[in-house]
Amino acid sequence: MNPPLDPQKFAALTGVSRETLERLEAYAALLVRWSTRLNLIGRNTIADLWRRHFLDSAQLLPFIAGARNLVDLGSGAGFPGLVLAVLGAPGVELIEADGRKCAFLREAIRVSGATALVRHGRIENAPARPYDVVTARACARLEKLLDLAERFVGPGTTCLFPKGERVADELASARRAWRMTATCRDSLADRGGTILCLREVSRESASG
Repeated sequence: MNPPLDPQKFAALTGVSRETLERLEAYAALLVRWSTRLNLIGRNTIADLWRRHFLDSAQLLPFIAGARNLVDLGSGAGFPGLVLAVLGAPGVELIEADGRKCAFLREAIRVSGATALVRHGRIENAPARPYDVVTARACARLEKLLDLAERFVGPGTTCLFPKGERVADELASARRAWRMTATCRDSLADRGGTILCLREVSRESASG
């Protein structure tokens, strides 16, 4: 098992500036404090926070080059959407149904100096419009996730979903109802994890 990743090693892996690292450190400190009274992340992941959550989110940044906006579904503690906003992703919106988590996200935006919008409500009730990028982590199995994401997907949308070891099974199941161009990249943060990148997403029924 790898030793926990510290902020300096995170910076070395990602190439973030000292200023950006300080903003992420403020976010991380807030997360640890709030996690004592609110179930934001798994308690067993706090010891390796920088690998399990910050690196897991930051590794998506190369996939969103040129994007003008991004929506993060079921944002929770802000992974990956808020990390990407701190790293400079433009037009980030975080959708979260839990009001207490929304309060955390707004405070995390404040302490980190990020530019992001928090939408309090269910994903199904958020205004439907296409985004350049749709992200979600630990939100649902792929088929259900695509149901939720559909209202935000346009012809040029990229969907980025960190997934675990069962990604092939999830893809096979989702392809019964969906068409997509899928690529998989090994996760830098999780030995058994995968970054699932989907483009040209549409329902099978839409073609016929």
